[in-house]
Amino acid sequence: MTQSARGTGRLEQLLALTDAALSRLDVADLLDELLERVRDVLNADTAAILMLDPHSQELVVTAAKGLDEEVRRGVRTPVGDDFAGRIAQSREPLVLTEVTPPVVAGPVLVAGGVRSMLGVPILAAGDLIGVLHVGALCHREFTAADIDLLQLAADRASVAGQIRTRKVEQAAALALQRSLLPARLPSPAGLSFAARYIPGHELGVGGDWYDVFTLPSGWLGLVIGDVSGHGLASAVVMGRVRSALRAYALITDDPAEVLALLDRKVQHFEAGSLTTALYAMIAPDRRTIRLCSAGHLPPVLAVPGRPTTLVDMPVDAPLGVGRRHNDRRATSIDLPPGALLLGYTDGLVERRTEIIDVGLKALIDVVEAAAPDAVCNAVMARLAPARPDDDIAVLALRRETGAAGA
Repeated sequence: MTQSARGTGRLEQLLALTDAALSRLDVADLLDELLERVRDVLNADTAAILMLDPHSQELVVTAAKGLDEEVRRGVRTPVGDDFAGRIAQSREPLVLTEVTPPVVAGPVLVAGGVRSMLGVPILAAGDLIGVLHVGALCHREFTAADIDLLQLAADRASVAGQIRTRKVEQAAALALQRSLLPARLPSPAGLSFAARYIPGHELGVGGDWYDVFTLPSGWLGLVIGDVSGHGLASAVVMGRVRSALRAYALITDDPAEVLALLDRKVQHFEAGSLTTALYAMIAPDRRTIRLCSAGHLPPVLAVPGRPTTLVDMPVDAPLGVGRRHNDRRATSIDLPPGALLLGYTDGLVERRTEIIDVGLKALIDVVEAAAPDAVCNAVMARLAPARPDDDIAVLALRRETGAAGA
């Protein structure tokens, strides 16, 4: 073969793996078509893509050609084990001229008669996300050019893998957000509510939350909280904490005891997660609120004819920090007709370039005893950054004039 012919053949191979038409396929079809082209370009009998499960540190067969049994069996390979696991551990290409059971323990590969193999890591921004390997049923000497072509295919698979992961996370995040944040706030007699939520993560969900629920005793529970971190992982923890708080609220009408029980749960089952929460209980006659804070910033109280202030209350340790559970303290305050109480998370008032007192003062200056929706609009317009790097949640309630007990 002439140098010109070899150059033409090489160009055709490159075009087969970088064809823009691949980008118009959905992820599953793209991986399937990519493996078919890889087998054709490298004259291989088998091809497989294994994606890394970051939680278990195992490689999972995601797509395969000539190895359909691996897909059906749900084969998982620990990083460091077998052929694919060794590639994942080293993040370097690996060639096996002669496949033997001690080297490749995968029963499907051995039983299928694979004699030689070539594999490369699939990387994204320096992070390992999977492995791509091909096999031959006869003895094969894979060349440096073969490695380059397979690495090119791995780069295309990397883009598809990132898209696939992103879609899964987005779908999970949206489903989680719908299940955890109230779709509609209640409209109990004598009270009106409004809330806002802005995630500090591109998935659209995070660790901040708010909740409002009626208790069998007639009291109304109100919560605003913050699980450390961002994104889906924090949202999952937040969901568990939220559900546990609701359960404990059915056990006792003492907000301090509710947070003490929740603290034990977080320490035992959510070790390493720092969580703050403000739990408030509004009396059936709407005249009184009982509050307890686990490391959460005090709410703002605006009463007609009085200066707006932060509620004067103790702020106890956050949940999960290992303090004594029974040290939590509850505070009772009056809620006159027309008064507004506003809870918020620190993403609203905390900035890296200034002390938090600056943000708290700005918040106090904008909150007034007005309609909750209008107050939330004003607060967000005044304090929420255009591109928040932390989650923001705001929950406002107002006791209407003429309410029960007024």
